[in-house]
Amino acid sequence: MARTGIFGGSFDPVHVGHLILAERVRSDRGLDEVLFVPAPRPPHKSGRPLTEARHRMRMVELAIAGNPAFKSLSLEMERKGPSYTLTTVRQLRRDRGGELYLVLGGDSLHDIQTWWRAEELVSEVDIIAFDRPGRTVEEALTRLKGVFGGAWADRVRELKVDAPLLDISATRIRRRMGEGKSVRYLVPDAVRIYIMDKGLYADA
Repeated sequence: MARTGIFGGSFDPVHVGHLILAERVRSDRGLDEVLFVPAPRPPHKSGRPLTEARHRMRMVELAIAGNPAFKSLSLEMERKGPSYTLTTVRQLRRDRGGELYLVLGGDSLHDIQTWWRAEELVSEVDIIAFDRPGRTVEEALTRLKGVFGGAWADRVRELKVDAPLLDISATRIRRRMGEGKSVRYLVPDAVRIYIMDKGLYADA
């Protein structure tokens, strides 16, 4: 039975932090594959317009090309209307079967109760979480165990992965690109070349 991690996000752009974390999760939790699922716009987020979906999807494809355990899925990009994680989990369960795990940083875990039909989501998929700078998994669980229950919090704690606290963010990468500064080694070279060729983030 395949063990699959679901790694969603804006990926605007995908960067080496995403790749390092996905590989750590895959290795430490014995996953057969990690699916990178770019979102058209996460429904729980607002703010600046995202880069066109086709560019973000292509950057993910370029970034993961060297790892056969990493795959990209465009199903959320193709979905009409809001794209919710619960819908994605249910579709992947129907289409692929096996064991599914939702991969989340401590920052996303902290806000998960605000997600669409969050109680159903956390009851239907296990979560593999990792600390993020300023947002630890334990801090989130201390609060969320009162929302989703102690047994749920214990399960998240059991599956937690100790990942390096890489303070790399897509926001900073976009800012550096807008300022004409180097992002070499912050994103894979193929992604960096694509960004430059397409003139992405020049006005960030």
